[in-house]
Amino acid sequence: MSSNSALEHTIGKVLVQKEAELISQIDSAYQESLDNLESSRGKLEAERTRIVEAARKQAENLRRQIIGSARLAARNQELMTIENAVNKAFEEAKKKLQASSSTDAYKELLKRMVEESISAVGGSNAVIIECNKNDVELVRRVVSELQDSGKVQQTARVSDQYIDVLGGIRIKSSDGTMTYDNTLDSRIERLKPLIRKNIAQMLRGVE
Repeated sequence: MSSNSALEHTIGKVLVQKEAELISQIDSAYQESLDNLESSRGKLEAERTRIVEAARKQAENLRRQIIGSARLAARNQELMTIENAVNKAFEEAKKKLQASSSTDAYKELLKRMVEESISAVGGSNAVIIECNKNDVELVRRVVSELQDSGKVQQTARVSDQYIDVLGGIRIKSSDGTMTYDNTLDSRIERLKPLIRKNIAQMLRGVE
C-alpha cells in the first residue's frame, strides 16, 4: 500500500469515527431536548393549574365579598328604617303627651310618679323634686295632697330649678347621693328597645 493510500485510509477511519461520535452527540442532545420538553410540559401544566386555582379562589372570595356587602347594605338599610320608624313613633308620643299635660289623667300619673320616686329613693331623708316649668304648680299641688293624706311622710320640696323634659319628675335626696329619673322622657327611652323589636318583627313578617 502506497503512502498516499495509507493516509487516505487513516483519514477515512478518523472521519468515520468522528461521524459516529457526532451522531451519538446529536442523538444525546436530541433525547435531552425531548426530556427537557417533557419536563417543561409538566411544569407548565402545574403552573396552569395553579393559576386557574388561584383565579377560582379569587373569584370565590370576590363573590363572597359582594354577597357580604349586599347583606350588610340590606341590614344597614333595615336598621335605618327601624330607627326612623322608632323616632317617628317617639315624636308622635311626645306630641300626644304634651297635649295631655293638662288633663286629670296626667295629674293622676304625676301622683303615681311622686309616690314611686320617693319610694325608690327610700329612707326618711328630705327629697327635692324637679320638673319642667309648665308642671311646677301641678307638682306642688300633688305633693301637698300626698303629704296631707299621709301617703308621703318625707319632707319633699319642689325645686325652683326647672329641667327640660316633656313631663314627669326627677327626684333626688337632699344630700344629692341618690337620684331617680321618673320623667316621661326616660320612660319613653326605656321603651325604645321594645319598640325597635316590635317594628323589626313587623318588617320580617313575625307576628
